[in-house]
Amino acid sequence: MLLLASKDTIAYRTSSIATGAALLAAATPPAGVDVTVEDVLAEPGWDASPATMAAAARRVRAALGEEGFHGVVATHGTDTLEEAAYLTDLVAGPAGDPGTARGAIVFTGALHPLDAPDSDGPANLTAALAAAADPATAGLGALVCLDGELHAAARVRQAATARPGAFTSAPHGPLGRVRGGRVTLTAAAPPRPPSPPGEPETNVALVKAYPGIGPAPLVAATDAGARGVVLEGTGALNVPVPLLGTVADLVSWDIPVVVTSRARTAGPPRLPDGLAASVGAILAPRLTAGKAWAALMVALGAEGGVAAARDYFARL
Repeated sequence: MLLLASKDTIAYRTSSIATGAALLAAATPPAGVDVTVEDVLAEPGWDASPATMAAAARRVRAALGEEGFHGVVATHGTDTLEEAAYLTDLVAGPAGDPGTARGAIVFTGALHPLDAPDSDGPANLTAALAAAADPATAGLGALVCLDGELHAAARVRQAATARPGAFTSAPHGPLGRVRGGRVTLTAAAPPRPPSPPGEPETNVALVKAYPGIGPAPLVAATDAGARGVVLEGTGALNVPVPLLGTVADLVSWDIPVVVTSRARTAGPPRLPDGLAASVGAILAPRLTAGKAWAALMVALGAEGGVAAARDYFARL
């Protein structure tokens, strides 16, 4: 098994940052499982770059693929754990699919530093190692393990920052739980995503719509080089009318615009809610804005452009 230790809160101590080996020593790996530790140079989770996330996703894919590891555990800052885990889920391709996966992909982290009285890092890492070692989790794609719960990367989101239950899959429940080093699956995993068309395009912008927003944020993002834009709209996938002309322009320039909802259980748009789609936007009602951002990075990884993005999201 491979442990990718990217530090962050799970490794923070008052006067130092623990190495991956020190993290492993503070946890309890499953008996009989050899763990190879690899320290990863990365920004803190709250400042993680798309390039760093993409590199980690490729590292996980290689570890389970040509390198033959039977499971990967990755520590990550909780601030961007949702995006990093989902990007890895999308990039993993056959390395995370049932029937071809050698092992599991499990992300974990901590809400409290390693030397804090209420440190949750060692327990989270112990559970994540147990989950990655269990054959039942192979082929489920990337998982997130905190508080003894296993969540599918495609569903998990952060609901809090400093209390138990900080990550949830609501309205779904967790895929399973880890208790006493044993994994119990309680739900079916979501369908696996299509194989990635190429390496992720990391220059994708994410803009949140708000009442009175004008075209300037979209224009600024694309003028700065963004090859695609995710636009978080309101509950029914609406976006303010002043944006529609700019969305149409971007699409005509082969820059895809993906519209998501700020609601976590958004249904399909109702008339006249489809105005963004009518000018060429791609609607993604089942994805949070952060997940749509990761998906658009992957969708643009080969040919790029609106047609490639539309095809990928249609199969997602």
